[in-house]
Amino acid sequence: MKEKKKIRIALVGSDSLRGKEIKKALSKKRFPLEDIDFFDPDVKEEYSKLTQFRGEPKVIHYLKKNSLQNADLVFLAADKKVNREFGILANKQNFHAIDLSGAFNTDKSIPVVVAGVNDGIIDKKIPGIIANPHPATVVLSHIFHVVIEMLGLSKAISFILQPVSAYEESGIQELANQSYCLLSSEPLSKKVFSEQIAFNLLSQTEKPDKNGFSSVEKQISSEIQRILPGHDFFFSLSIVQAPVFFTYSIMTYLELKKKTDIQGLKNIFKEHSLFHLSAPDKSGPISVAGKEKICIGQIKREESLPNSFWIWTVADNLILGSAENAFEIAEKIFFKPES
Repeated sequence: MKEKKKIRIALVGSDSLRGKEIKKALSKKRFPLEDIDFFDPDVKEEYSKLTQFRGEPKVIHYLKKNSLQNADLVFLAADKKVNREFGILANKQNFHAIDLSGAFNTDKSIPVVVAGVNDGIIDKKIPGIIANPHPATVVLSHIFHVVIEMLGLSKAISFILQPVSAYEESGIQELANQSYCLLSSEPLSKKVFSEQIAFNLLSQTEKPDKNGFSSVEKQISSEIQRILPGHDFFFSLSIVQAPVFFTYSIMTYLELKKKTDIQGLKNIFKEHSLFHLSAPDKSGPISVAGKEKICIGQIKREESLPNSFWIWTVADNLILGSAENAFEIAEKIFFKPES
């Protein structure tokens, strides 16, 4: 077997939730590294901050304009402003970049890639920058892809329960602090969300457009269209903010072109290793958080509408919806299967 080329990697935003998961994936999966450097835009003084990688101490460096010029691949896991500032250097400084923040997702000249669905575009020409889609886009793209391939799809409508980790550490802290305060009968503060999130559901967390949809909802719809071009199914979605720390939980209504039953749908998902079929009581956020698979829970057949189904899906937003997809894109860039 031909030995894999060793890659020089840089991780920008090493302390973000996405950055931590990328670091775990690179360490756990034994990605063939020549070297890896960690950068944090909050570091002001060199050698003032450390981390660990594969059991060894590593310095988290101060981020400068020329910090990434010796890297083969850069994972951009900081905030949108930082990622855009350094991502646009990819072509000039001759490195590949994968953005995990959504900083480039509305730029039609930069591909949005779901590994295993539309990553064939990397075979044609490897872009300088690749955008990792929204976690819900990753999950839904995989579901639609396998369903379209086997049964065809006329319509899909998704109801998405969003975790507070969509707002990084600040969202997690707000839910944790509010939960503690409410249980302790103490006053609570609201900084991330305009209304109480603990033990509550919010139908709106961002300013809506004239039709009531948020920029994130429109982003997911746009990404689905770009990732699955040429498929003529109708798609709409709505997001509700849920009081959970991790995982996107999605209830999706599907109208299929070919006839099947519940078992037929289950058999399709069983054929793909990315999916895990689970009992309804084992397909919630608590059971799925930390897992690398898309959990398919209850499937319901709608008798009142021909060939229509409801599918309950749960996936970890930071692992399956972010780090794993970015990792597989990296493998596709550097380690294409030999023909």
